[in-house]
Amino acid sequence: MSSEPRKSPLDPEHRAAGAKFTEFGGWELPLRFGSELAEHQAVRQAAGLFDLSHMAQLEVAGPQAGEALDYALMGGHSQMPLGRASYSMILAQDGGVIDDLIVYRLAGGRFFVVANASNREPVVDALAARLRGFEATLTDFTLDRALIAVQGPKALEILRAAGFEAANDLGYYRAAETTFNGHEVVLARTGYTGENGFEISISQGAARQLWDELLRAGEPFGLVRAGLAARDTLRLEAGMPLYGHELDRQTTPIEGGQGAFVRDKQGDYVGKAALRQRQATKHLVGLAGEGRRAARAGYQVLIDGQVRGRVTSGALSPTLGRPIALAFIEGAEPAPGTPVQIDVRGQLAPYEVTSLPFYTRNAAGVGGGSAATGPKRANPPTTRSTPRSQP
Repeated sequence: MSSEPRKSPLDPEHRAAGAKFTEFGGWELPLRFGSELAEHQAVRQAAGLFDLSHMAQLEVAGPQAGEALDYALMGGHSQMPLGRASYSMILAQDGGVIDDLIVYRLAGGRFFVVANASNREPVVDALAARLRGFEATLTDFTLDRALIAVQGPKALEILRAAGFEAANDLGYYRAAETTFNGHEVVLARTGYTGENGFEISISQGAARQLWDELLRAGEPFGLVRAGLAARDTLRLEAGMPLYGHELDRQTTPIEGGQGAFVRDKQGDYVGKAALRQRQATKHLVGLAGEGRRAARAGYQVLIDGQVRGRVTSGALSPTLGRPIALAFIEGAEPAPGTPVQIDVRGQLAPYEVTSLPFYTRNAAGVGGGSAATGPKRANPPTTRSTPRSQP
């Protein structure tokens, strides 16, 4: 990786808009354009426009592309209907998570894969090695493509206003190939914020044209530019993991709270045997507190006066108005309602174990527990892993 961070093709647009930048996953990206709280609230109430061009964009194609992905990744991709998307993970031989990603089946033997920016090289290396012996090829389009997301309750109306008629019939976790002003795009409906949302993959040369058109079309609907800071608090409210926080090489999908995506009936895939043998040593839980003091990653979590774990992500929820956190707890998994304490800079703050996600768009509230926000990525974000890594 170059010592100098890469820049998005939209970098001039962001600088002209007065963005504040941060380095993330080897890229220099907008952290916020103004108030991160206002950007967060705009996504919950109207829509936000995100530049996700740092995410890795790959294609696996060939007569045995589906079978190759079945072996390389968690999830039965060869059985996916055309136009469907699937949250997945690429595991190490010992069951640890190399990355979480989203796979889209665009044609019979052609799959579009979006991975986290910081894991691009490990994912490419692992996929290239695992595709050997299959009639399938791997192409890395990351530096040729941009990725732009519109997230929020007004997202569909904005896509329509920008000329994306295909968005009308695009269901959740679906993707379609279409065009924008003559440029080929992949239009996907996934989301990493807990809101209705779309992602658009387009050539880097057309990215600024698309960005400007979405801003124009979205202005009457309240669309605002949004940066990584808002994306992180949005994904946390949605209970989605962020690679490097809730997922990593030392954590299995089950320990990372993603056991629902483990496919026992799937044929052999890298990491499957290890998942059958490894015992979970920690559990990912949601925690909700009172007041305004937020826990941060690394803070200790105590149960009955004993240190039992650590916070992986924490923030003061802009939507719920109270502190929320994700944490790994060692040993037995505490039930929802279990009181815990978090050591916040030397003072013990009371929290309670709660079900995830913290927020759903159908019924905002701590411990919504609904699946309405979809897979717990990184993307989702960011993809997502979710994060993932996004955001």
